[in-house]
Amino acid sequence: MTIARPPAGVLDIGMVAGEPSGDLLAARIIAGLRAREPAVRCAGIGGPRMQAEGLQTWHPMHALTVFGYVDALKRLPSLLATYGDVKRRWLAQRPAAFVGIDAPDFNLKLELQLRRAGIPTVHFVGPSIWAWRYDRIHKIREAVSHMLVLFPFEEEIYRKEKVPVTYVGHPLAGAIALRPDRQAARARLGLDAQARVLAILPGSRRSEIEILAPRFLQAAQALVARDPGLQCVVPMVNAQRRAQFEAELARFPVPGLRCVAAQEGEGGQPVAWSVMEAADAVLVASGTATLEAALFKRPMVISYYLSPWMRRIMTWKSGQQRPYLPWVGLPNVLLRDFAVPELLQDDATPEKLAQATWQALTDEAGAQRVAERFTALHHELLRDTPALAAQAILETAHAS
Repeated sequence: MTIARPPAGVLDIGMVAGEPSGDLLAARIIAGLRAREPAVRCAGIGGPRMQAEGLQTWHPMHALTVFGYVDALKRLPSLLATYGDVKRRWLAQRPAAFVGIDAPDFNLKLELQLRRAGIPTVHFVGPSIWAWRYDRIHKIREAVSHMLVLFPFEEEIYRKEKVPVTYVGHPLAGAIALRPDRQAARARLGLDAQARVLAILPGSRRSEIEILAPRFLQAAQALVARDPGLQCVVPMVNAQRRAQFEAELARFPVPGLRCVAAQEGEGGQPVAWSVMEAADAVLVASGTATLEAALFKRPMVISYYLSPWMRRIMTWKSGQQRPYLPWVGLPNVLLRDFAVPELLQDDATPEKLAQATWQALTDEAGAQRVAERFTALHHELLRDTPALAAQAILETAHAS
C-alpha cells in the first residue's frame, strides 16, 4: 500500500464526530488548531460546522448517527463499511494525530487500531465511566494517547488510572453568555415580554419523542389550564423530529404551543438556545440540553423514561441495574446535588411533571437560588477550550 505524504509544512489531523453536539465541539477545536498552526489540514467525518471550518469530509456525519439499538443493527453493514474505509485511509496516509470527538463505540475502536499502528490518538469528551461501565477505562488506556475532558472531576479519574488527560472546560460555557438576556431572546422569537414562557425539549431521538412527548404535552395541557397565558415553545432538531412531534401534538393539543425549526438564529445562535434564554423554566429530557439550560441559568425539570426492553438491554450491556451516581442530569452531576428535580421512569407522569414544572415557573426565590448556583458552575466550566484542546492535540502530534 502506497503511503500518501502531506505536502511539506502541512500537519494532517484525522477527525471523527458523529453527533450535532460533537460537530459543534470539533468545529471550535479546528478553529483553535488553525489559530496555533495555520498549516493544519483536517479530514474525516463531520457535520456542517466542521465543514465550515475547512474539514475535508470523507463521509457525512449522519453516516454514524443511529437512534437506538434496533437502528444500529439495521445499519451495521454501512457502519462497518464506513469504519473500514476511514481506517484504511488513515493507515495509508498516517496523520500526525487522530482526534475522536465523543461517539465512543465507533471512535475508541478506531483509536485502538490507529494507536497500535503508531498513530497518536486524542479522544475528546470522555465516556461517562463515572456513571456506567467503569471497566471501559482499560480499553481507553490502551486506545487513547491523550484524553480531553469537559468536566473538572473527570481529570482526577483519568490521572488515577494513568491515562494522560487535560481538562479543557466545556465549549458551551464560552459560547453561552454569562448573563442571558431574556427580553432580547423573546424579541427575537416574537414572544410576549410579560407572559410566562416554558421551553419544552423532549429530546432529539425518535424514541425520545415517542415516549416523552406525550407526557410533556399532557403536562403542558395541565399548566396552560392553570395559566391560560402561558406560552409553550418547543425547538425541534430537524424536520423529521418536528413532524413526529406535531403528530403527538395533534393527539394532545396544547393551546398556543409553538414549535420552532432548528435553523440558525441571529448571529449563528441555535434557535433552541434562544428558546431556553427566553424561558422562565425548562422541561427537558436528560442530555446535553440540561447543561445548556443550566448555562442559561434557568430552573428546569429533568425527565427521562426507558422502556422495559431498553432497560434490559442497558442492564445487559453495562452489567448495572442503575448508574453509579444518584443523579442523571448533568447540572446535578456537576453540582453533586439535586439542584433541580429529576422525574425518571415511573415518576415521569404528566401529573408529577406538571406539578414540578409549575413550581419551577412560579417560585421566584427558588429560581434565583438556582441561577446563583448555575452562575458559579458556568465560571467553573469556562476555559479557553479551543486553545487548550488545540495545544494538547498539537503536543501529542509533535511528540510522536
